[in-house]
Amino acid sequence: MEETISLKEIFTLLKKRVVMILSLIISFAAIAFIVSYFLITPTYTAKASVVVNQEENVDVSALNTAIQSNISLINTYKIVMTSPVILDEVANEMNLSLSSTQIAEKLQVTSEADTQIITVTATDTSQAKAAELANTTIDVFQNEIPELMNLENVKPLSLAETVDNPSPASPNILLNTAIAMVLGAMVGIGLAFLLEYLDNTVKTETDIEKKIGIPVIGSISHMTEADLVTNKQYKTTAQRRNVRGEYNGQKKKTV
Repeated sequence: MEETISLKEIFTLLKKRVVMILSLIISFAAIAFIVSYFLITPTYTAKASVVVNQEENVDVSALNTAIQSNISLINTYKIVMTSPVILDEVANEMNLSLSSTQIAEKLQVTSEADTQIITVTATDTSQAKAAELANTTIDVFQNEIPELMNLENVKPLSLAETVDNPSPASPNILLNTAIAMVLGAMVGIGLAFLLEYLDNTVKTETDIEKKIGIPVIGSISHMTEADLVTNKQYKTTAQRRNVRGEYNGQKKKTV
């Protein structure tokens, strides 16, 4: 027969292990906070974007065709933007001792569907350097693309800016701590059920009936030291009352 567990039994089990569960939640949260705040180096992001415009003096009837052509070139532009031709020049202008591959790892080039806008997101441990990297990449790309592809239809749309007291993009301390708390709760609850499953001791009359299949006809209650003291005081009081009752009875007979 399959054993089932009621909500009341689950609540009782969790209440029994509540100290262990809370300890794990606090421990996981503390570890995540310490690692995120003290051990992980914060990184910052900065964004700059360019727009791929139609060529000047384009006939109105050919305008839509020109726009679609520019959109189709977006993926090509994205690849060119992270190529060594562009990034080596970025390294030269910024005096970086990094290879084009290392710089590319700091950049993310994206574009919205069916638009002529390319966004460059730079990541660095310094917000100022991240902004400079994004802006320099845009600037070099704009200067080099006419020679590379014989096009002059790329213009900056927005440049990256620095702000006072910037918030790091990574790590997200609050999110990491919250995830750790949830993970700690899951581990604690799972461990509580595992310990209960591995515990073969008999705790209740129901456990005995399940083990041997025989109904319980009697039980011996467990008495603590406090119970024994209380019981002793109760017996002493009862004996005194009996003695007083006998004394009063004898006194009445004598009278």
